[in-house]
Amino acid sequence: MTSRRMVWRFIETRDHRVMRSLNRWRAPRWLRIWMIWSTRLGDGWIWYTIGISVLLFGGNSRFMAFGASVTAVTTTIVLFRIVKKASKRKRPCHIEKHSWSKVLPPDQFSFPSGHAMSAFAIAIPLSMFYPELQVALLVLSVSIAISRVILGMHFVSDVVVGSLLGAGLGYGSYLLFR
Repeated sequence: MTSRRMVWRFIETRDHRVMRSLNRWRAPRWLRIWMIWSTRLGDGWIWYTIGISVLLFGGNSRFMAFGASVTAVTTTIVLFRIVKKASKRKRPCHIEKHSWSKVLPPDQFSFPSGHAMSAFAIAIPLSMFYPELQVALLVLSVSIAISRVILGMHFVSDVVVGSLLGAGLGYGSYLLFR
């Protein structure tokens, strides 16, 4: 067996173990509400609202901040669609039924998490332009990413890779616009 296959098997084994535990766990009501709201916020409307707010009230750097975020998220969308089609990794909810989450996936494939990629791709440049928003943006992004795992939409590795790619694209986009 090749080392690449061994690494992938190691990751997949742990991903499936976490998936089975979460799929059978009936989370407390407050956590279920938080996770559903987080994943819904990550569907895009919170980012549109933040983008409009930045354009209206973002001060002198508003156009650079908006441009960096739009560039990062556009690149992210193109990249995650290509990678998802190439990976063809099934979602946890397509492998095993979840005990309480009835959230439907936006597309067929799991790897990487588009919600996590987009959240970090937008949050990182905005955090760099507006440091006073950094904590709120990162809490929002982490909540969105975690919600995807808890709701059975993604494996842990999907979210980790998506978050790292999104953060990298966001930072690169910030460097282009600063």
